Amino acid sequence: MDNELFELAQQLGLLLKSKGKKIATAESCTGGWISQTMTEVSGSSAWFDRGFVTYSNAAKVQMLGVSPETLALYGAVSAQTAAEMVVGALAHSDADCAIAVTGIAGPDGGSVEKPVGTVFIAWAYKNRDVKVLQQQLTGDRHQIRRQTVKLALEGVAL
Repeated sequence: MDNELFELAQQLGLLLKSKGKKIATAESCTGGWISQTMTEVSGSSAWFDRGFVTYSNAAKVQMLGVSPETLALYGAVSAQTAAEMVVGALAHSDADCAIAVTGIAGPDGGSVEKPVGTVFIAWAYKNRDVKVLQQQLTGDRHQIRRQTVKLALEGVAL
């Protein structure tokens, strides 16, 4: 277990529980790591509603309602897709807030426009604007995915 990530999830859980809120996730490049980290915390069922692992574009469309046009125009790794993923996670759950991540963890899949390490993290809260963060992370696949999980957990602002 990664103690730093566990502690972040634990703190987030305490905050969510104190406010009577629930969270959902929509993950692509992290493959469920954010959800797994949160559910390591005992009692997380009180504040963790559900997680969507939408690695394929078809899953993003079917499970979260991401527009095929958005995917065609901007790609799966984009601010637009991350925003639609997080809105979809809220719409398809009983959560009050959600996190969505999409990115290129590598070592393959990068391009000049979107090199390996490009990630988009989105947060959404009922009745508030969506926030999207773009990051260019470095390291190997594991390091990029871990950094994404850390940033996603740190970015929840209730």
